[in-house]
Amino acid sequence: MTTPPLVEVRDLVTHFARRAGLLGTRKETVQAVNGVSLDVARRETLGLVGESGCGKTTLGRTILRLVERTAGTVRFDGEDVFALGPEPLRRLRRRMQIIFQDPYASLNPRMSIGRAVKEGMEVHHLAAGREAERRVTALLEEVGLSADAAQRYPHEFSGGQRQRAGIARALAVEPEFIVCDEPVSALDVSVQAQVLNLLADLQARRGLSYLFISHDLAVIRHIAPRVAVMYLGRIVEEGPSEPIYARALHPYTQALLSAVPVPDPKTKRQRIVLAGEPPSAVHPPAGCPFHPRCAHPGKDETCRAARPELRELEPGHRVACHKADA
Repeated sequence: MTTPPLVEVRDLVTHFARRAGLLGTRKETVQAVNGVSLDVARRETLGLVGESGCGKTTLGRTILRLVERTAGTVRFDGEDVFALGPEPLRRLRRRMQIIFQDPYASLNPRMSIGRAVKEGMEVHHLAAGREAERRVTALLEEVGLSADAAQRYPHEFSGGQRQRAGIARALAVEPEFIVCDEPVSALDVSVQAQVLNLLADLQARRGLSYLFISHDLAVIRHIAPRVAVMYLGRIVEEGPSEPIYARALHPYTQALLSAVPVPDPKTKRQRIVLAGEPPSAVHPPAGCPFHPRCAHPGKDETCRAARPELRELEPGHRVACHKADA
């Protein structure tokens, strides 16, 4: 019998209303997430990749119900996240956490690291007093910080150390699922590797599930055995990492992979340069959202008129492209 996924997202839509024009009299709708469906299994890392503005962060925050959905469903361990009232939702928040992109902005500069880590324990009545302090010390040491870090403030740490504190804060309530929202993009390359290895070790020890958001395919390859590629609010390719890295089927994924640096000066890679800028999420193009920038030789009127659905061309490997061929 197949084990059901921990997180099930079906046809999720998140739109934002905004006012535009000189006097703010014109109403517009930003279509940040447009019909996304994906699963995250228990103890799995799903990598979510795409360029800035494609809706990755909005998708992660909507799954956690930090942002309200427009349509669709999110189920966590079988529970409909958007059907929960305040008290059941508060209990569920213990099991779902987030690591933010900017480790400085996500920490209160007036709150010591120990206080920031302990706050979640107290809110959810997990520990108090000396027991909470003992847990804080253990968590800080688990993420690679010394015990005396609890008395210090965010400005006293480097970026990598602040991100470790952010990881400790997420772990404080003993979650099962963590959205990692570009947690290493603001860090130096050497520190990135340390934080990625830490996240992998924590997953192995604690049995965590991750939705790991990044714009860097090299980072995703290091940590995620399965990857979903997002473009203009939609998933355009999804499947096991190695087949996608070996032979991407969507033209957008192919362009992203061509931009990944190769650590060998003798290796030459043909760079695929996309034409133009990403379309506006306020006025997305008809048909395939990628067709204005697509260089596929078979591109035709079908691409301009009909939106492609995700279809499985190889085992577990799905792509939303009319012209993709396994």
